[in-house]
Amino acid sequence: MNPKVSIVIPFYNDPYIGHALQSAVTQSMKAHEIIVVDDGSSVFSERLTPYHSQIHYLGKTNGGTATALNHGIRHASGDYIAWLSSDDIFYHDKINNQALFMEQNNLLISYTNFNYINGFSQLTELNAAVVFPSQLEFLRCFLQGNPINGCTVMFKKEVFGAIGLFDEQLPYTHDFDLWFRAILNGYIPVMLNQSLTGYRRHDGMGTLKHYDQIMTEAAATANRYQASLRSLISSMGG
Repeated sequence: MNPKVSIVIPFYNDPYIGHALQSAVTQSMKAHEIIVVDDGSSVFSERLTPYHSQIHYLGKTNGGTATALNHGIRHASGDYIAWLSSDDIFYHDKINNQALFMEQNNLLISYTNFNYINGFSQLTELNAAVVFPSQLEFLRCFLQGNPINGCTVMFKKEVFGAIGLFDEQLPYTHDFDLWFRAILNGYIPVMLNQSLTGYRRHDGMGTLKHYDQIMTEAAATANRYQASLRSLISSMGG
């Protein structure tokens, strides 16, 4: 029997939401459910209409991506959670390949490689993620920055009971913070080196609009955990 995968899509005023939804509903392994969390959008909500029979729609007042993700996760009934940003796309075999990889390896968190696409959904760069030669090298990278693209991640839902949900006080680095908490609690994310997500770079993306704030918040997030991470790396012989 196929694993039950819930796709959670936070949505806020995003013109690309139709592309994300089309990629979710046409997966080679049908999702258990597709949860769209409308974070108080004022435009582009009509682009959800053709998909209403295929999604669970959750509306809420605007609170940011972490609040939308958490709202979706709390309502999810699948065994696995896949996070899809409303401006990105999942490739056809995304949830099939990643869920089976997690089942076969008994993983609680995994992530994958990805491709860059542009505003016209054209491929601009293949296999853009860093591939680490060892787990230690992967962990050392967290001392410098965030090596995981959040929209390539799949979680076993039970892991949130162990490490908590996304920190809603962090508007930009809630994912970075969660990776640290996972690692320090013994749930180190494992990479499936297949590009299963198209990550869209476009003029309206938050990482460009809020770059300075993101860098400041990321530095503060890293500082909170670096001493503990260094101790872990040392205990592993690094």
